[in-house]
Amino acid sequence: MATLSLRNVTKTYPGNVAVIHGINMDVADGEFIVIVGPSGCGKSTLMRMVAGLEDITGGEIAIDGKVVNELEPAERDIAMVFQNYALYPHMSVFQNMAYGLKIRKLTKADIERRVDRAAQILELAHLLDRRPRQLSGGQRQRVAMGRAIVREPKVFLFDEPLSNLDAKLRVQMRLEIQKLHRRLGTTSLYVTHDQVEAMTLAQRMVVMNKGIPEQIGTPIEVFEKPASIFVANFIGAPPMNLIPVQVDAERQLKSRNDMVLEIDPQAVPASLTGRNVIMGIRPEYMRLHARGIAVEVEMVEILGSEQLIHGRHGDTLLVLRCPVSLTAAHPITPGETVQMGADGTHPLHWFNAETGRRIED
Repeated sequence: MATLSLRNVTKTYPGNVAVIHGINMDVADGEFIVIVGPSGCGKSTLMRMVAGLEDITGGEIAIDGKVVNELEPAERDIAMVFQNYALYPHMSVFQNMAYGLKIRKLTKADIERRVDRAAQILELAHLLDRRPRQLSGGQRQRVAMGRAIVREPKVFLFDEPLSNLDAKLRVQMRLEIQKLHRRLGTTSLYVTHDQVEAMTLAQRMVVMNKGIPEQIGTPIEVFEKPASIFVANFIGAPPMNLIPVQVDAERQLKSRNDMVLEIDPQAVPASLTGRNVIMGIRPEYMRLHARGIAVEVEMVEILGSEQLIHGRHGDTLLVLRCPVSLTAAHPITPGETVQMGADGTHPLHWFNAETGRRIED
């Protein structure tokens, strides 16, 4: 196992196209870090730079205290699991897992020991003689992870390894990866665009936006105290409701369409008096038929025991999550106007309307 350190790491392509704008991060020995963000935010580029598959333009990458900027991928003692399984179709599961070790000229006994150990961990022992075409998608992904495990590297790199799997299998494989990390304790960097995947796997997460780390923190920290409007919009399913408001001298809130929001003034920091800000509130922390915001319902999504009520307040879209049983007697229908308010037990969030950054209470 090893530590991983990034110091002001940047990446610029020819034509002065900057894709990574300076990342500083320390990954502790045995820590599982997830890099999450939308397509094109630079997360896979960052992963490839750590792996040595992309040159860095500036800064420093160190693995276990050793700067690896000039080292080839094979010299960095890392193992990578890709989005596509990249298995050799003509080889058996055993041969696929053992191939990298044969290239490194390990003894036959060492190879068998490592492959057998990885196969037991991943429950592949009964599949070692099969070819990839005889395996399911989940089994192929486990073989790809097994090929990384047998390397016994200092750092694991996962580049969107579950993207090709169906929804049910992705949930199963997330559990497999969690169990794998608990067993091995290897320092890991995991890239995904799926915020649910990030929240469930990460010990800490890096939320990327256009080559910039918007926030680095534990899933709970990122969810409960998003550092910016971007993070608030990206983390959470559905994302946070964001309402532009003006705060008057009595700390009352007025929305863009001059409607007063019936929010308890005590919940509004005095420092916001006289300012135009963005108020944030999570859909699950809103209450139906409570004083607060008049919303015209546009759609109701039934999700089993829960429902999402989508509506509009002026030109602002809002979502409320609540139990289906709450409206069983009087179902909410599109076109009607309902009141939605804060639950009073969770704090509201405040963001600078110009910069988009969080305003601390």
